[in-house]
Amino acid sequence: MQERLKSVLSELDREAWVRFFGALLGLLVAFAAAVFSSVYSQQGNVIATGILASIALIVAGWVGLTTVPYLAKRVTISRVRDALDYDVTREGIFYMALVLIVGVAALNTGNNLLFIIVSAMLAAIVVSGITSAAMLHRLEIDVGLPDHVFANDSVLGRVTVRNTSSLWPAFSVSVVPPKVRPAKTKWVLHQSLFRFPPKAPPEKQWLKIPDLYLSRVIVPEVRADILQEPVYSPYIPAKTAAVGEVELRFRQRGKFVQDGFGISTKFPFSFLAKTRRVALARELIVYPAVEPTDELFQVLPMITGEFEAFVAGRGYDLYRIREYLPEDSARHVDWKSTAKTGALKVREFTREDERKLRIVFDNPAPEAVKPEQYERYVALAASLGWHFSGENTQLTFVAGQTFRSGDIYEFLSYLALVEPKAGTSVLESLQVSDDYNVIFTARPRGSIPTGLWNSSYFIFFE
Repeated sequence: MQERLKSVLSELDREAWVRFFGALLGLLVAFAAAVFSSVYSQQGNVIATGILASIALIVAGWVGLTTVPYLAKRVTISRVRDALDYDVTREGIFYMALVLIVGVAALNTGNNLLFIIVSAMLAAIVVSGITSAAMLHRLEIDVGLPDHVFANDSVLGRVTVRNTSSLWPAFSVSVVPPKVRPAKTKWVLHQSLFRFPPKAPPEKQWLKIPDLYLSRVIVPEVRADILQEPVYSPYIPAKTAAVGEVELRFRQRGKFVQDGFGISTKFPFSFLAKTRRVALARELIVYPAVEPTDELFQVLPMITGEFEAFVAGRGYDLYRIREYLPEDSARHVDWKSTAKTGALKVREFTREDERKLRIVFDNPAPEAVKPEQYERYVALAASLGWHFSGENTQLTFVAGQTFRSGDIYEFLSYLALVEPKAGTSVLESLQVSDDYNVIFTARPRGSIPTGLWNSSYFIFFE
């Protein structure tokens, strides 16, 4: 018991409690001074009245400027963030109108029964508010999102509502998105210190009193890009969780943000829709769509053909049968084809260990290409990367001046957020290697480095 008491005392914020009791004592002194100033005022003692009234005003002002802001900052952050929002429902409006009618009738008639009915109706509102608020504060939520999401694809998100109460169930609960709000500015009161003389060094300032000042701060916008529809749970028993799945579909690539969620209920009487704000932020990167498109069907066979020709050589998969050349080895002669045609034929294989493909996205300047064309080529680059990632190919990706990666998902993440940007072309620093290149660029054909033409397939932003 003694150890438990020590543990509780160690968790207390001693400075806050000292300030609280100091403020309480100051207010008692101010109240006593105000009372005595009234007494001396009735006795006609003007000097004593002025002194005591001044003391009461100074002490009350000191408490208001020093203690109240300090204690306000010590409020638990989670309680501030999890504040309740109230929205009046149609049922609530009708009920309040009925209470008003019955109340007016009770006042006009003086009927005690009508007063009892009005009291019961008002008590129902109080009971409803207390019950629903207590229920909402016992609930916790978690939102799970898939790791990889492509534009225009439907995916499932998981919303979990957990009832932490060990006794009481929860009824008619919905997880809702926050209210969308644009960025704005507002006036905020800050605590400061008045110093005199103001320009003197701190050790030479002989007057230092608490002060307050106003300033304008920018309140960031509130976004709800991910969850836009409520997820409803009719009943959640004590110490259990309800899991709901919600279908998510994003029409375009990019970064989607959810600045918090809300737990809402109309239980028990639907007078008010109460929503508890939960500071649970989520971000989701949506990759470009990798759906088969006309552009993909047009360029894929040509890229595949030139790539296969580039990697033709020794390997295990037959690439083609061709005429014999003096530098060919006799062990590659295809005797059946030779016998049929009467001329020496050799078998040519693909080099399975050297199937290296490099996809280069040369990001153009903003004015170099139209927005709809830019989006089309971003989707084409993502589709080609996704297609070849499923092949027996060693893939690398190059984009911009800094992006180098061999991970398809890192490349898709880059394409999800990329925007036209002025700068030096990546082709200026692209090293010639034994990789075959698929290059997306808006540069004129005449400015392409000559060393890239023999080992690259170019897709020009047009």
